[in-house]
Amino acid sequence: MVSASAAWAIPAFDEVRADFKPSDTVILSREGEVLQRLRTDTTVRRGQWVPLADVSPALRTALVLSEDKRFFEHSGVDWRAASAAAWGNLWNQRTRGASTISMQLAGLLDGDWRQGPGGRTVVQKLGQTVAAQVLDRRWRKDQILEAYLNLVPFRSEIVGIDALSRTLFGKAAHGLDDREAAVAAALVRAPNARPALVAQRACGVLRDMQATSGARPAQRATPARVDCDALDLFTTAALQRRAFDASEGVAPHFARYLLRQRFKDGAVPERVPSTLRAPLQRFAVQSLQQHLRELRGRNVEDGAVLVLDNATGAVLAWVGSSGQLSQASEVDGVLALRQPGSTLKPFLYAQAIAERRLTAASLVEDSPAQITTGSGLYIPQNYDRQFKGWVSVRTALAASLNVPAVRTLVMVTPDAFHRQLGTVGLPLRESGDYFGYSLALGSPEVPLLHLTNAFRTLANGGRTSAAAFSDVAKPRFSPALDARAAFIVSDILSDGNARARTFGTDSVLATRFWSAVKTGTSKDMRDNWAVGWSERYTVGVWVGNASGAAMHDVSGTSGAAPIWSAVMGFLHAREPSRAPKAPVGLARTAVRYGPVAPQPGRPDPRGGGQPLEAARDEWFVQGTQQALFAIDSVASSAYPSSASGQNNPKKSASDAAASPAGLPPRITAPAQGTIIALDPDIPPARQRLQFTATGNAVQWRLDGKTLGRGPRVAWLPWPGRHVVQLTDAQGKVLDEIRIEVRGAGAVAPAPRGSAD
Repeated sequence: MVSASAAWAIPAFDEVRADFKPSDTVILSREGEVLQRLRTDTTVRRGQWVPLADVSPALRTALVLSEDKRFFEHSGVDWRAASAAAWGNLWNQRTRGASTISMQLAGLLDGDWRQGPGGRTVVQKLGQTVAAQVLDRRWRKDQILEAYLNLVPFRSEIVGIDALSRTLFGKAAHGLDDREAAVAAALVRAPNARPALVAQRACGVLRDMQATSGARPAQRATPARVDCDALDLFTTAALQRRAFDASEGVAPHFARYLLRQRFKDGAVPERVPSTLRAPLQRFAVQSLQQHLRELRGRNVEDGAVLVLDNATGAVLAWVGSSGQLSQASEVDGVLALRQPGSTLKPFLYAQAIAERRLTAASLVEDSPAQITTGSGLYIPQNYDRQFKGWVSVRTALAASLNVPAVRTLVMVTPDAFHRQLGTVGLPLRESGDYFGYSLALGSPEVPLLHLTNAFRTLANGGRTSAAAFSDVAKPRFSPALDARAAFIVSDILSDGNARARTFGTDSVLATRFWSAVKTGTSKDMRDNWAVGWSERYTVGVWVGNASGAAMHDVSGTSGAAPIWSAVMGFLHAREPSRAPKAPVGLARTAVRYGPVAPQPGRPDPRGGGQPLEAARDEWFVQGTQQALFAIDSVASSAYPSSASGQNNPKKSASDAAASPAGLPPRITAPAQGTIIALDPDIPPARQRLQFTATGNAVQWRLDGKTLGRGPRVAWLPWPGRHVVQLTDAQGKVLDEIRIEVRGAGAVAPAPRGSAD
């Protein structure tokens, strides 16, 4: 009675179809297009549900001939086959089993009827027989066959015809030919049999198919006579193939991240909508791969691209790696921690402007600097080893000059800037003191996701919100930067003339629509960045190597910037981008610049008393504006520097160039016993140590060899202990100090810098 009542509890076809769960999850774009298929169930390999109309006619024929020749004639139980099987068992004769497709499907739908290791019990056989008849009465024959093909185990973990056809034959179920259909039908009978036995059974199925009067000659894969030896080779090869990849599509890294974030409990649905735009995602993948191919020979194989919607924070494109071009394609470059280089400078200058320490027109000095740290001297330099002298903040930021940025951080302090980075969504594991002044040049490590979203803060007038992976009606914004400072920084980074000092007037950073962008290069060309925004979008690009290996001659404009420009151009092919409107509290004032006043030991780099920069209109936070900017003198304690004697630590190198009356010339920098740590982020050949002294008619010797003349000389340092001497014209030693230079790996790491 129990078995009979259970047999009547057969679910409807629509219920079975609705309960079917593939082992894969598909990620959909906002247009509804499949972007990525990702395996999420490791216990079984099950593809999509395949309608019977999409199954190869050859397979339908092969399955019926192999498993249930009178499938379309009986009502769930083949009594003729059952009688033959019973008679064979009585006389110990081997006959084909009497289990019909309907009976097998009943067993698949209800575990009570499945065959155990010792075979089915009498009760199970009775229940299965009743269930098959109920099934045949309630379902149509095409529904029974369709459900069977999708639920039947074929081999090992493979369940259903979609997984089988894609795994063993590398094609969809509708494309199976007679030979492949015969192998598939043979696997139903013995899913885990040896290849030779599967081939033998497939050969018999193929003979039956060709002998059937309804066979379709045009679809036959083999001649009338079956070549079983060839079929054996084919079967063996097919059973070894695994063409059904665990992941397939154009957004694998995004798919994994999305599922981790949204379905932490493990209950992953079959189809997951996302915010990605399918055409944009494909273009970003193509642009990254194409540009990396163009950089072939420069030791760069990895990259990442991220596109965010400014208003909502929606992720519109997420490319985690260069795919086949990479030796570490599973590493997600959007999430990987890398040094951001000069891309942190906009936030530093925004903080200094908001705190009224600087304005966009303020003059800062781009000249050699030596800053005392706990590990020795920190000597920031520009990547081209050239110094521009006095420049405005607008020029310093747009042209990405390193020394002015470090001097700005001296004003702001590393700890305060560290807190500001956390506010814009760049929390750092170590403190500001840990990084020291190298924080201005991007020495910490941050992921592209956080960095791009931080730039989105600038695009939104200083307001920040989290990136979104599903459409949200209204993001939650919070203030992170002064809106006036954010606007000024945006204006600077969109100014092609201001960046011309470094990038030229017609660089790849220039777009035909309004945009602002910042590049960055760090760690001996280990990481290269371009992050910028338009009115509606923020785009971040990183290129480098997942292994951390240095690239060869790849800069901000040759590495990430061309990809950034291409993606921005795609986004704005038919969409305008307008400059942002100035917020309340800003004033636009005409400014002009005077020449540099003569300084002892510092000739005017422009000569002839020319203005430092051209006159222009400039944006100011209300109350900070002024009309004239000039340098009349340099304060002796303008910047902390170790270019001072031990007896007067605040005396600058320029003020010490002339010896006080009656006193002999003396070395003023470095101090006696100074330990200098080479900066590991700047190529050794590009580093210089400045020696300064009082007096003009002096000569320098290093380790007994002539080094130079005058109150200031630059030296290319190399590791070791050195003796520095100051002599007069006759060679008499006037002063002497001993210093030590250590390689970056010889001591605790000094604060690190970066360059564009």
